[in-house]
Amino acid sequence: MKKFLSSKLFRFIWSFGLAALIYFICPPCFSKTSLGIILGILLILINAAHIIGRFAMVTHIARFLVGGLFIFSGFIKANDPLGFSYKLKEYFEVFQNDTGMAFFEWFAHIALPLAVIICASEIILGVMLLIGYRRDLTLWLLFAQIAFFTFLTFYSACFNKVTHCGCFGDFLKLKPWESFWKDIALMILITLLFSGKENIKELFAPMLLNALFTLGLLFSIGFPVYTYRNLPIFDFRPYAPGMNIKENMKYLPTYKPAEIETGFIYENIKTGEKKHFNLKNYPWQDTLNWKWFATDNVIVKDAVDAPKITDFNINNLEGSTITDSILNNKNYSFWLIVYDLNEAETNKTLMAEINDFYKLASMEKYQFIAFTASGPSDIDAFKHKHNALYDFVSVDQTVLKTMIRSNPGLMLVKDGTVIANWHWRNWPGFSEVKQTKMLN
Repeated sequence: MKKFLSSKLFRFIWSFGLAALIYFICPPCFSKTSLGIILGILLILINAAHIIGRFAMVTHIARFLVGGLFIFSGFIKANDPLGFSYKLKEYFEVFQNDTGMAFFEWFAHIALPLAVIICASEIILGVMLLIGYRRDLTLWLLFAQIAFFTFLTFYSACFNKVTHCGCFGDFLKLKPWESFWKDIALMILITLLFSGKENIKELFAPMLLNALFTLGLLFSIGFPVYTYRNLPIFDFRPYAPGMNIKENMKYLPTYKPAEIETGFIYENIKTGEKKHFNLKNYPWQDTLNWKWFATDNVIVKDAVDAPKITDFNINNLEGSTITDSILNNKNYSFWLIVYDLNEAETNKTLMAEINDFYKLASMEKYQFIAFTASGPSDIDAFKHKHNALYDFVSVDQTVLKTMIRSNPGLMLVKDGTVIANWHWRNWPGFSEVKQTKMLN
C-alpha cells in the first residue's frame, strides 16, 4: 500500500481528481478555457517531475524568482503593516457579509498581528528558499501561503469585492485580476520547484546556514514591528513628506473619467445561480426563472491620468467645506490626525504633550487643528476629558487612515505641501520642530 501511495499512478489519480474538482466547482466568472490551460500546466508539472528534475537550471531560475518575489513582497508590506492590516480587515468583512460566518469578524479584530505574521513569513520563507534551508518544509509553507492568496485574489476579482489586493502595499497597486494572475504564476513556479526539489541544495555549511536563517528571522519580525511602532520608512502615499496635496488633487488635461456600466445581478430561482446582466440583456420579463438580487455597477474602462487624491475634503463642525482655506494657508500649520477618537492613544503624558505643543504653536500664530471622522458628541467628550482647546474639523476616516499610519499622528503642512509627519510614539517638541523643519 505504501508503495502504491508513492507511485506515479497514484500521483496521477489524485492530481487529476483534484484538477477535475476545481474545474467543475469554479464559478462562471472565470473562463473554463483559461482554467483548463492552468490546470493542464499544473498536471504536467506534477506528473513529469522525473523529467523536470533533470534540468537543474530551470529549478534554480524558479527558485530565484519565487524567493526574490516573496522577499520583495513581504518587505513592501512589512514597511507598512498597519496599511496591510486595513486590507486584510476589508477582506474579512467581505467574507463575513457574504457568508454570514461570525468567525471572520474575529479575524478582522486580529488583522494587525496577522498582517505582521504574513509579512514576516513571506520574507523568511523567501530567505529559506534561496539558501536551501529545510527544503521540504519551506516548499509546503510557500505552497500554503500562495494557495491562500490565490483564493483571496480570485474571490476579490470574481465577485468584484476589493479594488486592489495590497500585495505590494502602496508601492504598486494591482487590480484584482492582475493580482490573481500574479498568484497563478507563483503557483506554477512553486509547483515547478516541487518537481525539481532534488536540485535545491543547502548553499552553505550548517553553522552559516543557521546563522543566516536566524538573521533573516530576526529581520522579518523586527522590521514590521518597528515600522508599525513608528511610521513606514518608505512612504509611497500621496500625503508623504514632500508631496503637495493640492497638486495631487489636480486633474491633468489628459484626464479621462472611468466608464461605468450599470448592470444588475439576478438570481436563478431554480438553481440559485447569481449572474451579472447589463441594461441590454437583463431578464426582467423572465419572472419564472430569474429574480432581481442587486444592482451591480461595473467599471468597463479605468480612468486615465486620474488625480492621486480624489476624496480629500475638510468640513467644519457646522458642515461647511473649508478645504481650500486650509490647503492655501501660506504659513506653517499643524494637523493633528485622529481618525477615531475612541480608538486613539490617549495616555496622560501624550495628551499633555499635545496640549503644550498647541499652546506654543498658537503663541507664535501657527494654526493647530485636529482632523477626525468622529461625531460631535465624541469630539465634545474628548475635549472635555483631555482639556483639548484646539479646533476640530471633519474628514473621511479612510482618508485620515491614508494620510498617516498613527492615531493620533502629527503633520506639518505649508501651502498644501507636507513638510514632515510624526507618529504619536515619537511626538516632537515644538522648539525642535521649529529649528529643524520650519526653515523659512
